[in-house]
Amino acid sequence: MAGEQMPLQEVLKHLERLANDSLSLWPVPEGATARLINVSENATYLVEAGAYRSVLRIHRPAYHTKRGIGQELAWAQALASSGLVQTPPPIAGLNGALVQEGHSPGLPDPRFMVMFQFAEGRQPDENEDLVGPFERLGAIAARTHLHSMSWPRPEPLERLRWDYDAVFGPKANWGDWRAAPNVTPGLQAVLEEVELTIRRRLSEFGQGPERYGLIHADMRLANLLIEGENTTLIDFDDCGQGWYLYDFATGVSFMEDHPQVPAMRAAWVRGYRSVRPLSDAEEREIDTFIMLRRMALLAWIGSHIEAPEPQAMAPDFARVSAELGRSYLAQFATQ
Repeated sequence: MAGEQMPLQEVLKHLERLANDSLSLWPVPEGATARLINVSENATYLVEAGAYRSVLRIHRPAYHTKRGIGQELAWAQALASSGLVQTPPPIAGLNGALVQEGHSPGLPDPRFMVMFQFAEGRQPDENEDLVGPFERLGAIAARTHLHSMSWPRPEPLERLRWDYDAVFGPKANWGDWRAAPNVTPGLQAVLEEVELTIRRRLSEFGQGPERYGLIHADMRLANLLIEGENTTLIDFDDCGQGWYLYDFATGVSFMEDHPQVPAMRAAWVRGYRSVRPLSDAEEREIDTFIMLRRMALLAWIGSHIEAPEPQAMAPDFARVSAELGRSYLAQFATQ
């Protein structure tokens, strides 16, 4: 987990103790235990006791404020209450608060924690046929965007921004992509040109209210649970201000070079347009958002290299990013 000074396995040992010691903060059955199921920005645990199941999220330090986490939960709850999106509700602690706080003696900082009801479904695999799921995801994205435009958001909104400064600026959310593993001088030269092109095109694209607002910002396969024709959207942890089309780019995270992506893109656009208009000019700009997200993920790998997932992707990620970048630049060479 980024920001920790001790080795990851040592951090996880303390977090597992914190997770289990903190279960008494919620109305869970006696004898419940917490088992790690995912570590990325946060550590996520499956809480079990007999037939009972819930999910506990322990936040990394210094990423979101307590108020900001509350805003995430408020938007997700509003979406669920509207019937527009299926997403598991948070479980209030015994003190009535959705965001709890705990501290492990082995960790330097206290941690915010949220528990969610368990959601049924399976995570889709990138090698299965994703056309149907992505048409449904496009409709889900459009509904979240329509809701975002009308939802009376809290002020000040303490959520991340996902504009090009958040990816390329001096205080980028996930650090400098140039510091990622295996960014050789040759690859860096290509990606520098990609960054300039993205900045130019998105400056021209603009941040009008019909194109830019509160978004989920992480609709990748890992955050979808499919059961039959139903899709549950989970993990609003990265929700914040960004371009609506960035949500498609997050859907193909880490698989931008997969041969199925063009069909997934067409399906997503079809699903989106079944709910909300999307102009041809906006559709043409989707490749810019794919590259914006890819560059963000390159920085993420560099700043999270202590975790297993970034380590596994690090050997080829910069090279493939540059290959995608060359295709992107060629596409817009005459524009």
